[in-house]
Amino acid sequence: MVWTLRYFPEGKRNCYSFNVKQGTNYLIRARFLYGNYDGLNQYPEFDIHIGPNFWKSLDMSTADGNLLDEIIHTPRSNFLDVCLVKTGPSTPFISALELRPLPNNSYITTSGSLTYWTQYYISDSVGTIKFPEDRYDRIWLPYLDEKWQKISTSSLITNVTNTDSFNLPQGIITTAATPVNTSESLTYTEVLQTSSDKIFYFLHFSEVQVLGANETREFNISWDGKVISESFRPAYLQPKTIYNPYPVTCEDHGECVLELTKTSKSTLPPLLNAIEVYVVVDSPHSDTNENDVITIRNIKATYGLKKISWQGDPCVPHEFLWDGLICNTVDTSTPPFITSLNLSSSGLTGTIADGIQNLTYLEKLDLSNNSLIGKVPEYLANMKFLTLLNLSKNNLDLNGSVPKALRDREKKGLKIIVDEDDKKPCLSGSCAPKKKFPVMIVAAVVASVVVIIMVVLVLFFVFKKKNTSTLPQPSTTPRRANVPSTGTSDPSIETKRKRFSYSEVMEMTNNLQRPLGEGGFGVVYHGDLNGSQQVAVKLLSQSSAQGYKEFKAEVELLLRVHHINLVSLVGYCDEKNHLALIYQYMSNVDLKHHLSGKVGGYVLSWGSRLRIAIDSALGLEYLHIGCQPSMVHRDVKSTNILLDEHFVAKIADFGLSRSFQLGVDSHVSTVVAGTPGYLDPEYYRTGRLAEMSDVYSFGIVLLEIITNQCVIDQTRAQSHITEWTAFMLNRGDITRIMDPNLHGEYNSRSVWRALELAMLCTNPSSDKRPSMSQVVVELKECLVTENSMTSKNHHVDSQSSLEMSMSFDAKAFPSAR
Repeated sequence: MVWTLRYFPEGKRNCYSFNVKQGTNYLIRARFLYGNYDGLNQYPEFDIHIGPNFWKSLDMSTADGNLLDEIIHTPRSNFLDVCLVKTGPSTPFISALELRPLPNNSYITTSGSLTYWTQYYISDSVGTIKFPEDRYDRIWLPYLDEKWQKISTSSLITNVTNTDSFNLPQGIITTAATPVNTSESLTYTEVLQTSSDKIFYFLHFSEVQVLGANETREFNISWDGKVISESFRPAYLQPKTIYNPYPVTCEDHGECVLELTKTSKSTLPPLLNAIEVYVVVDSPHSDTNENDVITIRNIKATYGLKKISWQGDPCVPHEFLWDGLICNTVDTSTPPFITSLNLSSSGLTGTIADGIQNLTYLEKLDLSNNSLIGKVPEYLANMKFLTLLNLSKNNLDLNGSVPKALRDREKKGLKIIVDEDDKKPCLSGSCAPKKKFPVMIVAAVVASVVVIIMVVLVLFFVFKKKNTSTLPQPSTTPRRANVPSTGTSDPSIETKRKRFSYSEVMEMTNNLQRPLGEGGFGVVYHGDLNGSQQVAVKLLSQSSAQGYKEFKAEVELLLRVHHINLVSLVGYCDEKNHLALIYQYMSNVDLKHHLSGKVGGYVLSWGSRLRIAIDSALGLEYLHIGCQPSMVHRDVKSTNILLDEHFVAKIADFGLSRSFQLGVDSHVSTVVAGTPGYLDPEYYRTGRLAEMSDVYSFGIVLLEIITNQCVIDQTRAQSHITEWTAFMLNRGDITRIMDPNLHGEYNSRSVWRALELAMLCTNPSSDKRPSMSQVVVELKECLVTENSMTSKNHHVDSQSSLEMSMSFDAKAFPSAR
């Protein structure tokens, strides 16, 4: 299989593209065997990437021209690119590339992909274990330390039961090692490249001896000096895998130490069957918007484009941006999208591809200097953000009927460039040849129009009189306001709230004088409605990654939900290219703002924080089980928890929310959306959305409330807040976890309870997380515990009335609407 190869002398990045299943774990194996195929007798050096992210630098000289590298990767979409990147004068090549699906409940990680470091089974053999004995085609190397002795069982393999999700080969289940000196610990040491390497370890255990009635095998498991499992007893021929839920580092110069120590109850020494160590490969770049990737690849196939740069991810990294594309890249964590497509002089033939309309954020389209034929499609007028359309120097039928909607868009600022000669007149006027109508026909048409107008007027006055006597007063009649889709086919938005014009928006914000902040949708401004009500006005930015779809979703959601812990909608504006949402004004901004500890000279007390957490949980509980159909917010974070003048917390920003019917479609596949750090790793991996995704994000917020730590901090050894908290928990000191601004003024029992709840919410497996109803109950118990502390006088902030006035509904569940 490796005696042939493929090399890539052209282009800087060359990629293999695979159709895969989003959210599935894949073992990806790449083999490289250099046999002086090019006659240069010089080992090449180049990089290999997974999608838009770096995997590894390869130097063939380090292995005498023979390398094998593996990575466990979970694709974020239904396609996957493996790319070879030229980094110097030598030419990249590859001998073999393999993809193997793995169980989704094995090799679970909370961040990044896993690259192979160590994979040993305990044996004094010299042979490897691989396919077909290992059904997932892992390659296990034998290892036996000189201080260990091998033990095994002669039981028939057919009697071995393997229900573990890792599906270990039976040769591993039936063979293990114990220390030669049975009174000593079993110790294994692994040395990494650097102390900053983040790793996941997987320790596999299975008892291989039938123990007597008076025999016990029990031991503690420590990794790098920290106990990770106490009083562990392996079961006979029943494999059990122990691994770290969050990545860890080995701070002693990259030296990691595994130690198995028997307990005082144990009569037998500890054992170990197999060990795996993987180094985390960070994936800082988000893949380009999946819809845009599918669309641009379809366009490539439709026209048979052979551009050398059109491989891999279209937009990222920026140095490999596809030729002719411009993308909007907000930051590395936000999926970029295509804003400009230039296919001028690309040899295009046939008609304008219908798929172009699926590039929903496209601003500029240049199809000039090709051989396109047919009519100008009407869908171009529906591309909301399009500002430039160049169709010149083609064979398009511009003498026929040009879509009126496209001419209307031209009047509103869309620049259209076409050939202007006798054969192809300009697009902005009537392009059809003028015809002379007979006078009699004109007279008949005019007479018919007059009669119709008279009939309409009569009917109008009759029905007006009738409706006046039967309809309720306008002040009590719900209105139906049609929200035009501004060039889309979206249905109208039905609302009882007021629809404002753009001039009214400018008036209430005093010409956008006072900005309050900025989010994914756009800038939020302070507003004053009729001098009697303060409002917050969120305006869509033209550069925003969110658009009319998110705008419409947020309006329609807020129209059908009403809860004291959800921000309410006052009105909206949808006028031409101006989109705005008008909300109730939250004078105390957001939770994140107040966790700094220095806002207004006071610190939010622990009791106040618990009340804010309960408010937020109640709002989410209502979305999950109080709404019909149920809703998932998808973007729960501390900046989306707003506080009013009484410090009552309300959930905001529903542009990414999704609804579904529980029990029927309770888990739906979606394009992954959310904020890095708060994003549920299981949802990120699988694309399967459920209410438990909100529970995970809420757990992250709860950790922020407790610790006042950044959710992601690259300067920490444990960059993610869950990793840092788990690391600190192992030390058992609550004071090092709790926000130091509180100066110990809290009931430690209530803190521990809240901390345990937060860690449950952020469990990588959604099956082990509590529901929001359970979260609410537990948080209320935490508050009761906190309020029971009377020995200390709490530090009370200037909102002390908050702690006296807030009360909670005793019902376990919100009523359905």
